[in-house]
Amino acid sequence: MPHSEETDRTVDEPLGGRRAPIVLDTDVGGDPDDAVAVAAAARSVPELALVLTNDETGGSVGYGQRSRLARRLLDLLGRPDVPVVAGHGSGGTRYFCAGTLVPGEVPAQPRDVVGAVRDLLSRTEGVVRWVGMGALSNLALVLSEVPEARERLCVTQMGGALNYRNPSVAEHNIRMDVGAAHRVFSAIGRGRLTGVRLVISDVTFRTDIEVDRDSALYRRLSVFGEHTWQGLLHRHLDLWFDSFHPGSIQHDALTLSAALDLPFVHLDRAEVALDDRGRMSLAPGGAPVWLSASATYAPFNRWLEDALFLPEGGGAEQG
Repeated sequence: MPHSEETDRTVDEPLGGRRAPIVLDTDVGGDPDDAVAVAAAARSVPELALVLTNDETGGSVGYGQRSRLARRLLDLLGRPDVPVVAGHGSGGTRYFCAGTLVPGEVPAQPRDVVGAVRDLLSRTEGVVRWVGMGALSNLALVLSEVPEARERLCVTQMGGALNYRNPSVAEHNIRMDVGAAHRVFSAIGRGRLTGVRLVISDVTFRTDIEVDRDSALYRRLSVFGEHTWQGLLHRHLDLWFDSFHPGSIQHDALTLSAALDLPFVHLDRAEVALDDRGRMSLAPGGAPVWLSASATYAPFNRWLEDALFLPEGGGAEQG
């Protein structure tokens, strides 16, 4: 893992395991960076073993639409082998713009997160890599209900910020379920979950990794038909641009790269705490984590395009 030279190597290192199974925990269907990261993982990581959804839809949209989108995308990517499970939902969300991308024949997905994780643990040995790309709700549930998972999970989570752009609130992924974030950080502080890597907004919120309508990646996706995974991503980006923001910063793919031990995100040892709103700060005696300090964006962008567009396996884990 690309730690900085100043990193204290005597403390617990993050659990490794480049060929270990990967769980993606995602709020796919809002900002398209989740869908891009799912596609990159599906194409370049044979060990992708399970996709969970968090901040699930509800209300008038109906529960479970994120998981149906994940199923559709994985099927188009030729990965029907990867199960999808619909996870925590708060009863409704405004961060969903991809409902029109999922045909009616795509069924509702299973809802037993705990059972799916237990099944994966029973079928594998050693480390399981957990890549959190949304709220920490499912992770908090697993840590509570599947205690045997604690010593096997190698968690890389996108979320938190030391200097968030709106200092009155917590970073988005923490803010979506502050209670769950506190439970996870309590588990870290009590030594029940070790080696956690946090890829924080201070490092990911950069125009260097933003996709917009002028981006080469967007243009490359635009030439494919609507019934391809590339066409789905292209249409998803358009829906996001039209409804929310003219760009999509690739927070989640950068986090995925850290989970794959690729040399783009540089981590330092830190102790952090959350306040009652979920805002993060450095805090001696707080939860010990590996905290992103910087990243190299140009090579990351090249890796992401390779993962998406080279023949399958061509963008696989490197380093």
